[in-house]
Amino acid sequence: MPPRPCRKVTVDPTGSIAPDGTVTLSGTYRCLGNSRPAYVSSSVSQGDPSVRHGIGRTWAVCDGVEHSWTNSGKPSHAVTPCAARVEATVTELSTGSALPLPRFHAVQQQDITLTAS
Repeated sequence: MPPRPCRKVTVDPTGSIAPDGTVTLSGTYRCLGNSRPAYVSSSVSQGDPSVRHGIGRTWAVCDGVEHSWTNSGKPSHAVTPCAARVEATVTELSTGSALPLPRFHAVQQQDITLTAS
């Protein structure tokens, strides 16, 4: 059996759109790190792949254990219940300099289905 990856992020195959337009996405993540702040961010696109809408972020615990994440947000333009492309990223904020710098642990792009909730 191959070893489990220490850093990964997954996206669930289905997301939801509430009547007010709020999109909810979810999945799992695993990362290793120090005690620095980290989070899982996500975005969704439909149609034009160069146009992505940020859908929130969730604080992450980088302890090597698999955790669930759920992000919700209202896109700047309406999305519809149908196929969509989601990108999820686990990012750690490195505080070794005057400005916090992002350190990317894992990125996943996946096609999903958005459903009306």
